[in-house]
Amino acid sequence: MADLRPGVLFDVDGTLLDTNYLHTLAWWRALRATGHDEITMQQCHSAIGIASAGLVRHLTGGEDEEAVDRHSEEYEPLKADLTAFPRAADLLRACHDAGLLVVLATSGQEGDLDWMVPAIGVSEDVLAGATTSGDVEEAKPEPDLLTVAVERYGLDPEQTVVVGDTVWDVAAAERAGLRSIMVTCGGIGRAELLEAGADEVYDDPADLLAHLDSSLLGQVARAVPDDVAGRS
Repeated sequence: MADLRPGVLFDVDGTLLDTNYLHTLAWWRALRATGHDEITMQQCHSAIGIASAGLVRHLTGGEDEEAVDRHSEEYEPLKADLTAFPRAADLLRACHDAGLLVVLATSGQEGDLDWMVPAIGVSEDVLAGATTSGDVEEAKPEPDLLTVAVERYGLDPEQTVVVGDTVWDVAAAERAGLRSIMVTCGGIGRAELLEAGADEVYDDPADLLAHLDSSLLGQVARAVPDDVAGRS
């Protein structure tokens, strides 16, 4: 246990990148194109955060690989409009500088990191690594993405926090035995996130960064030895 490190596991879509409504539109178009005309945009948005195949099952009650493939096609041109939330990269840097291992945990595919990391604007030295849907059999809301990250990067579960934006992130964190901080910038309200079990809720990365010292992340960081955190 002495060799385990404190860390933070960041969701990407809706947490660091302002992509949830782009995904909502892409899924709505994809489902309509594959015969699921009854699915509304609101239902699509509420399911964002579930990995693709699971999202389709959640919304339609069955499997539809064509819908999954169509979502990728619909989403591709929308990437031109994606942007990072203000101070997202600064938040990651601040966590790193405080001595926390910073890991991305996304339900996206490994290849998505090729555009996600540059879009966030974070330098590679800040990140300890990432886990994606390709690393697990079941992505969020199952805990696998998080538990794999904890094991792979030698994180201390008692000193590791999940940062996300959906009730699915909260569920995955709870099942993994980890505390969670949620942000509302993905479109899910504070009350719903707290009711789902989030330990803390902030507006967006900038708000969390502004309150970093008093947050759960600040509490975890204060337990990091000065020589690890770079404090003098």
